[in-house]
Parts: sequence; C-alpha cells; structure tokens
Amino acid sequence: MSIYDQAMAALSTVIEPELNRDIVSLNMVKDLKIENGVASFTIVLTTPACPLKNVFLERCNAALLPLNGIDEVEIRWDANVPKGLHGNLSMPIQNIIAVASGKGGVGKSTVSTNLAVSLAEHGARVGLMDADILGPNIPTMMGLGFARPRVADVDGVSKMVPFEAYGLKVMSMGFLADPNTPMIWRGPMLHSAIRQFFTDVIWGDLDYMVVDLPPGTGDAQLSLAQSVPLTGAVIVTQPQDVAVEDARRACVMFDKLNVPLLGVIENMAGEIYGMGGGEKLAQERQLPFIGRIPLQANVREGGDNGKPVAVVEPNSPAGEAFRTIAQSLAARVSVVAMSKADVIPLNIIG
Repeated sequence: MSIYDQAMAALSTVIEPELNRDIVSLNMVKDLKIENGVASFTIVLTTPACPLKNVFLERCNAALLPLNGIDEVEIRWDANVPKGLHGNLSMPIQNIIAVASGKGGVGKSTVSTNLAVSLAEHGARVGLMDADILGPNIPTMMGLGFARPRVADVDGVSKMVPFEAYGLKVMSMGFLADPNTPMIWRGPMLHSAIRQFFTDVIWGDLDYMVVDLPPGTGDAQLSLAQSVPLTGAVIVTQPQDVAVEDARRACVMFDKLNVPLLGVIENMAGEIYGMGGGEKLAQERQLPFIGRIPLQANVREGGDNGKPVAVVEPNSPAGEAFRTIAQSLAARVSVVAMSKADVIPLNIIG
C-alpha cells in the first residue's frame, strides 16, 4: 500500500465530532500531498465558524504521525456550509435561522444582531432580516439609522439593495417607514411584508440568513414558517420563570409548524434575573443549550449606539459568549442541515 493510501486510511479513522462520521467519507479531506515527510491537505469544514479546528488538528496528527514516511502534518482550512433549505426557494441562501422568543424584552434583537455579526466575523456570508415589522430595532442596533434603501434593476424588475454593515447585509421595515409613525397593520399585511423581504431584496449568496422575529407566537412567526423553508429556530429567554413559561410556548409553536428547534439561548444571566432557566428549558425539551450571555451594560450600550458588543468588545464576557454561541449554533445548523432533507415546509415561495 502506498504512503498516500496509508494516509487516507489513517484519516478515515478521524471522526467529525458533530456528525459522528469520519472526515474521509464526508469528503472533508482535499488535495492530500506527501512530500519530503510532510503530509499537507485541506480540511473542508461545514462552517467557517467551526469551533473544532484544534480537535481536528490533534486527531489528524495522532492518525498520521505514526506512519513511516510522515514526520509533519500541515492542514489548510476551507469551509462549505451545507444547505439546510430543501424547498424551491429561488435565492442562493443556504440556511435561514429564525431567532424567536415567547415574550418581549428578553434581548432577542440584541442576540440576533450579535450572532449575525459574529458569524460574519468568522468569514461566513450573512444576512440579517428584521421581521419585527411593527417594532423594528435592527437599524439602530446596526448603526444604520433609518435611510431609504437603494433600488436596482434585476432582469427588468426593481428590487431593493440591502444595507451593509459589519460584514453582513441588512434589511428592515425601519428603512421603509417613518420612524415616528406607528405601523398599524393586520395579519395579511405582515405576511406580505415578510414575503417581500425575501422576494424583493437582492440578498445574493448567503451561508446564513438570521431572521429577527417579533416576540410571541403570532402572525409573523406563522408567515415566516409558511413562506420559506427554515433550517431551524433558536429560542431566546431570560432566566426567570415568567420568561421561560413564554419561551416554552414558542417551542410548542415551532413544533406544530414542523420547524426544527436548534436550541435555547439564555440572555441577561446574572444577579438581577438569576441564572439557569434557559438551561432547564433546554433539558426539559431535550434541546441543545447553546449558551448563556451575562447581563452587562456594554451589551445595552452597544445596541443603543449601533456598535454590537461582539465586534467592539470581543474579549468582554458578553463578547466572548456571543462568539462561542455563534460557533455552537453554526455547528448545530450543520448537523440539522445534513439530516433534514425530508423536512417539507407548508408553502414555498416560487
């Protein structure tokens, strides 16, 4: 057996921890070369935000270095995000992640913003859609104000160009409406607006679309689930019981809509609101607990000033929490995306 074949056989014993399959059968090993005792190759990860690079490095070294003829291992990194959308969505978007909560005031928009910018910081192509039509806050949190979007012609059809900030694309009703005038709309109008944010905006190629939903279990959630094939939903809650009760209802709603639940995030943990409610909900529902964000003034200040803490203070406790949560969420999305080909949404935009 050639040294190349020996090396590939050895690499086939390296298991991808999230998918529980070896990296060779998953086609994650590319361009293997062995020259002058150096085995060099590329590992194609399922997300640029993969938290397991050190694990792969250690396991590949352990597999290859015992072979005669290999004295050193050099690994290059690439990423190919698996497609979690299996409907006829007429846009090159790989995954749509809904960020939801059972009640208002739990920091869901803050979580959506910081998750999106954290994924973009890792090199992913990310869009952030503000689906809170009646109370849009994303323009402020992204430091974009309330300017009108530019319109461009696409094959004879006028479409909106999303704003860009912190390496991602953003669209919100806040860019289209008077910020001093309330949006007094019924359900059908909300449904139409959410659909148009997908069909009438030039999003381009995206690995992840993060959708910030309004609180509750109403029209916007139903419209999103019926309009596009979601990879899954993330539930955001505060630690205290009253927030967890409403988050539990949100979990049940997504179950009824056949939307996979990616996990639970606990926000504002600390002395004021306590700690552990989100983790208990995840255990109760047998869901991944994606992470906990501490209650810190710099998170609120970043939202008010349009400077997300995950970008401007990445080494703060909250900044580190968002970075870790984004990595865990990306890994969870990859697992769900590679296992949900038979999930059929209610209705698909053609």
